[in-house]
Amino acid sequence: MTALGFLYPGHSAEDDYPRIEQLLGSDIRVDLVHTDLGEDAHRADALRVLGSPERLAAGVQELRHTGAEAVVWASASGSFGYGWEEAHEQVRGLAVAAGMPASSTSFGFVHAARELGVRRVAVGATYPDGVAGLFADFLRAGGLEVVAVHASGTGTAAEVGAWGEAELFALARAADHAEAEAVLLPDTALHTVSYLTSLEKDLGKPVLTGNQVTAWEALRLADRRVNAPALGALFTREPIVQV
Repeated sequence: MTALGFLYPGHSAEDDYPRIEQLLGSDIRVDLVHTDLGEDAHRADALRVLGSPERLAAGVQELRHTGAEAVVWASASGSFGYGWEEAHEQVRGLAVAAGMPASSTSFGFVHAARELGVRRVAVGATYPDGVAGLFADFLRAGGLEVVAVHASGTGTAAEVGAWGEAELFALARAADHAEAEAVLLPDTALHTVSYLTSLEKDLGKPVLTGNQVTAWEALRLADRRVNAPALGALFTREPIVQV
């Protein structure tokens, strides 16, 4: 049994995680601990508070009792909002506090793109333009080429959590670009897990989403590889050998 730990801010799309656990198989356990969302706002200052060491530490103690082997901070904006260098410090601090390997959703996107062997990506962000730009900057710092950014301009995670299939597909289609090898939908407040294969069929290319990538990153930290076709191309392709 491999136990994966997640620190998830607030309550928006946390029901994606039981679905992920079901699709990964019986020897994977998903342990989700909620952190304090604080002010629900897609603003740079609020995102830094969201991902502060104090907020993360409050959830770590509970997570340590679950027997998790790795922990991922399940927030894209609460990690990329710190920028590339400070986001590294964030996960290093989380690893020390938790006593286990740690990462975040934002680093998961960079690692997942490398796993798929894609370099040119398009971003479909639920956030306002300025916050979407911070994610694009983070990806570029990780060596990816961002060929297009579409920002929907929603102000809160609660709004995004209420989105359904129609809004999700509209976001993905608006974000897609002919030069993009994959489309990235970063918000972990967005329900995506039930639609991954349909999204990839619709766009004709890999689609990476917040909660999907977060789960994959936890498996990577735990040194586990799971074939789960319902979770999209990221969970079915052979790893790319880096040279």
